[in-house]
Amino acid sequence: MAQTIREDRPILWGVHDMMAQETGRPYGRGLHEMGLSPRDILVVRTRDLQTLLAVGEEALRCLAVGAVVLSAWGEAKAFSMTASRRLALAAETGGGTLFLARAAAAPCPSAAESRWSVASSASVPLEGGAPGRPSFSVTLLRRRGGGQTGTSILEWDREQRSFQPPPPLSGGLVPLAGQRPTAATGGERRYAA
Repeated sequence: MAQTIREDRPILWGVHDMMAQETGRPYGRGLHEMGLSPRDILVVRTRDLQTLLAVGEEALRCLAVGAVVLSAWGEAKAFSMTASRRLALAAETGGGTLFLARAAAAPCPSAAESRWSVASSASVPLEGGAPGRPSFSVTLLRRRGGGQTGTSILEWDREQRSFQPPPPLSGGLVPLAGQRPTAATGGERRYAA
């Protein structure tokens, strides 16, 4: 989403140190495969969440920044309604878009336009049993102004650089095997007729 919103303006990615330790840091080749140029992303590491929020707020006020991604780990009082309102006002001032990703934390009230929950999902294997595309369960929890919420399963299509719904299952049923053994007593096998 960030690559379509940035309008040829750079992206600031603020990473909380605890998040980087638990999940890793942005990876240049991975960003490139998602359609983002690592040259257009400024990564800022912070030790605490208050600094992360301050970095995000200042970046959002800057007209040169197209999007701000803040990656945080865990529960914290710093993520108050006041802090989210300050971020929303800064985004309105600068015209940038904010993506706040919180891991190991429960959803909480915020001034965000929408609130999502994203989790991994089982992928559909490719031919020959090869691992399938990365798959995610995406749930819209809240949207300002109302609207329908719900869950969708999406797969990342690396060639198209977009999320796609998984292909539908074939719908075919596996036939039951004839002459299938049932519970045997002793050393003797019994077969269904």
